[in-house]
Amino acid sequence: MNGKSNTIMTQTPERAEDLVPTPNEDALERRFADFGTFAEALDYAARGKRGLNFHDARGRLVRAYPFAELRDDAVRAAWRLIAAGIEPGDRIALIAETGTDFAALFCGAVYAGAWPVPLPLPTSFGGKESYIDQLAVQLASSDPKVLFYPAEIATMAEAACARQGCQGIDWTSFAAREAAEVALPEVSSDDICYLQYSSGSTRFPHGVAVTHKALLNNLAGHSHGMAVGPNDRCISWLPWYHDMGLVGCFLSLIANQVSGDYLKTEDFARRPLAWLDLISRNEGNSISYSPTFGYDICARRISSQSNVAERFDLSRWRLAGNGADMIRPDVMQNFVDAFADAGFKANAFTPSYGLAEATLAVTIMPPGEGIKVELVEEERLSGVPRDLSRPARYRAIVNCGKAVRDMEVVICGEDGHKLGDHMIGKVWCRGPSVMHSYFRDPEATEACLVPGDDGKGAWLDTGDMGYMVNGYLFIVGRAKDMIIINGKNHWPQDIEWAVEQLPGFHQGDIAAFAIQADNGEEVPAVLVHCRVSDPVERVRLHDEIRDKVRAITGMNCVVELVPPRTLPRTSSGKLSRAKAKKLYLAGEIEPYQLAA
Repeated sequence: MNGKSNTIMTQTPERAEDLVPTPNEDALERRFADFGTFAEALDYAARGKRGLNFHDARGRLVRAYPFAELRDDAVRAAWRLIAAGIEPGDRIALIAETGTDFAALFCGAVYAGAWPVPLPLPTSFGGKESYIDQLAVQLASSDPKVLFYPAEIATMAEAACARQGCQGIDWTSFAAREAAEVALPEVSSDDICYLQYSSGSTRFPHGVAVTHKALLNNLAGHSHGMAVGPNDRCISWLPWYHDMGLVGCFLSLIANQVSGDYLKTEDFARRPLAWLDLISRNEGNSISYSPTFGYDICARRISSQSNVAERFDLSRWRLAGNGADMIRPDVMQNFVDAFADAGFKANAFTPSYGLAEATLAVTIMPPGEGIKVELVEEERLSGVPRDLSRPARYRAIVNCGKAVRDMEVVICGEDGHKLGDHMIGKVWCRGPSVMHSYFRDPEATEACLVPGDDGKGAWLDTGDMGYMVNGYLFIVGRAKDMIIINGKNHWPQDIEWAVEQLPGFHQGDIAAFAIQADNGEEVPAVLVHCRVSDPVERVRLHDEIRDKVRAITGMNCVVELVPPRTLPRTSSGKLSRAKAKKLYLAGEIEPYQLAA
């Protein structure tokens, strides 16, 4: 191979011509998102040679898409949108399939002054009607002029459009329309750039309105926080309808002029090790993020007899980002154990914390510091005095790093007063990248944006619980997930983790939440995927889980064994406790009946 090349080496594609991926390094001077609008950012990136690269399920390059080509396609898409009657401020809903069609339409909507609204693809769990319901609710919330979708899901997309009353067009047909040149509207930094729906919002979705100024501030902040260098390259399988995938692994690459390589999310789910293959073939430095479960599934696919050094080279994986869910140090250690022989370094792990309401990043661990854990007594988490008759119990809390540039992070008590280091409370953040509002939902906006008393802008109440130590943020859990029984706080993650330690269970197999018993008191309920068919073994398993949870909570609990793949997940693949509870109480999750 040419020693001067800094690109991904790909297998020979099954087509006549060889495909060449966009390079890591470029003569164009890098600018860290210091633009007035995102359209200006794409205009600048198009002057260089970097771009996006799309791979098939086996990791073979099937399409190189330089930013210059993306800009040309986006401008033509903007002309078509304007010819179709789209005006500034109109919403344009887009099914966020990873590929050139979505990329061009998203950027085209921005050039046209419209607000793109990325919406999820159907998943392997849930079913057709469930997907149509979710899509229809999000369409009703965002009120778009049109929904663009891939032709393969036309039936479901059109059914959702019919319920909401908007037009639906498959993007192949739209791209065939004439693109007559017209003047593009002026866009300012204070204009809304896009609407982002959080992955958990189904029944009452909240569209996060993000301005150009907020977006670019966050893109600059996290690129400085990650110390992005000239030879860095992003490798991703994250969905583009989730903030980490959309903002961190698509929009950031454009505004910070970074080449990227993509697997579709569904291809990663089928062949997760193809992700590590792509990272191995990058001759530059890799930046790649994943929730905890992504690392978990890769570690599980490697047996103790596998020679990982023969297949993978992870020595240049500079930043292995962790985010989007609670970071599990035991899972991260398993990944290190599985792939150390392939050159993976534990200090590449980069814990981060963020949310769509802050555009994306709030805190990032400085590069090279890796995962740092504090052992916290259960009594501190539960808020009750220590029971001296029992041995102390500890939970490992992961350090999620320091605030990104221009972001303030504080911990507040119930009355909004600031707490000191090591004191657990609500995580509040403030900065230029905090959202403008929830679209057409002033009550929800007012509930989470707290006016500051110093004239420096509103604080965002994230709804997460945590504490600070010397400027580093530790996340404990989501306040709304907390199970409160007899005045004692129990984090569902603790209960779920305890059950996962029993043989045969995986992360995501257990959902814990509180329900009301017949006597009106709250009790913990635990739904567990059961792969055992023997009735006697099911009873034994049920009792073992009950005893394990009793040891954690000190109470009897409701244990229900449910069929595999029953527990619902968000569009990003995370377990949805809230939806599991709702479905269970509605009788839509049917547990196995245990033998008497």
